[in-house]
Amino acid sequence: MIGIWWYFLYYGGIALACYLLGCFNGAVIVSKYILRDDVRNHGSGNAGLTNFHRTFGGGLTFVVILCDALKAVLAVLLGSSLFVGNPMLGKYFAALFCLLGHMFPCMFHFKGGKGILSGGTIALMIDWRVALVVWGGFLILVIVTRYVSLGSLWAGASFPFATWIFHPGTAGPDPAIIALAFLLGGLVVWQHRGNAQRLIHGKERKLSFHKKKEGGS
Repeated sequence: MIGIWWYFLYYGGIALACYLLGCFNGAVIVSKYILRDDVRNHGSGNAGLTNFHRTFGGGLTFVVILCDALKAVLAVLLGSSLFVGNPMLGKYFAALFCLLGHMFPCMFHFKGGKGILSGGTIALMIDWRVALVVWGGFLILVIVTRYVSLGSLWAGASFPFATWIFHPGTAGPDPAIIALAFLLGGLVVWQHRGNAQRLIHGKERKLSFHKKKEGGS
């Protein structure tokens, strides 16, 4: 019984630490505490990189990128170092809770981003082949169509299948890792469900490099 509780506290502590790391949302922190103008009050109301760039633009976009990428790196490193015997499982486990924190941050009323930048960083930290599938498709679709959301949907949908194909760090597909990969990818797709509907109806906004204060996806 003591052993069961120890495992619960140990892995629960890892999950909590990674969730709290994910809660440090770059777009909200920069807009609310530096610019004094919460990004969630503009555009789509989303606390993500795309809405931040559309609303504010400028050099602070890089700060948002750095913040959201760094927390994903730290979470994945934490998971891989603390999961004894299966560091790759630890990466996926930590990534899931980091992404949950990013999307549903308790300190920002559970209203966060859609997880593309953090999720893309996670893919890079997990395996270059998985990252190549996710990022390659994302960049091609965004460059060709100028729809960031279309590339984002590809990233979320392709991540679990890339994990299944390449099964990074294992001799074969690990059911636990595959399940976590589908949860991770499913979260990203779910967060973009509104974008998918707008794409279908031809109402989705295309990427613009000009600052715009309101509107958008």
